Amino acid sequence: MKIVKVASVLVSIVFSTAAWAQSDAISGEIKKIDEAAGKVTLKYGPAKSLGMDEPMTMVYRVKDPAVLKQIKVGDKVEFEAENGDSGYTVTKLQKK
Repeated sequence: MKIVKVASVLVSIVFSTAAWAQSDAISGEIKKIDEAAGKVTLKYGPAKSLGMDEPMTMVYRVKDPAVLKQIKVGDKVEFEAENGDSGYTVTKLQKK
């Protein structure tokens, strides 16, 4: 019986963590790619995880510049970003 309770708790944690991670994803569109500088310009709607309530277009650094080779201008994407000491940085990026 104890094992069933522990398994139930673990399943709850996994699902709540997955739901939380999905809520950080921001839908957007690639507007410009600057591989030399490791930056991408994204147009997107509200980004609650970054404290941005209005749609905007903004330039971001990318944590992994290799990801810039997998996208092109006009691609619809989902991304996650963080605001650090050196500004906003995309930490995850994938095509829809």
